[in-house]
Amino acid sequence: MARPETPVNIDEKLAKVTGLWSPKTVLEANGLEFKAVKVQGEFVWHNHPEGDELFIVVRGELTIDLEDRASAVVRSGEMFVVPRGVHHRPHAERECEIVIMDPPGVVNTGEVTSDLTADEEWI
Repeated sequence: MARPETPVNIDEKLAKVTGLWSPKTVLEANGLEFKAVKVQGEFVWHNHPEGDELFIVVRGELTIDLEDRASAVVRSGEMFVVPRGVHHRPHAERECEIVIMDPPGVVNTGEVTSDLTADEEWI
């Protein structure tokens, strides 16, 4: 299912996401995975040494705290890239629906193991 032959409807994919902070892969392109995820509350501080992480906010507002720099507030229709290796902590006051883009095999909590570490799953 890496490259579906029909368009992927992100609203339909997000409707299948039932838990918070548990990204589900929806497609792959150019060696990158696109994952639908719903978030609310605070995530863990972590980083991804294997690559940048792109956040696309579909609905809601996401704040991304960044080590040694100002936090980024990302609203519906906006995107933000956390550079490779930068410690960050996403959080959202209300439920927020996002798409993230990562290299394959990236663990959502990076180098940190926590109860928010998600298993890989395609939807």
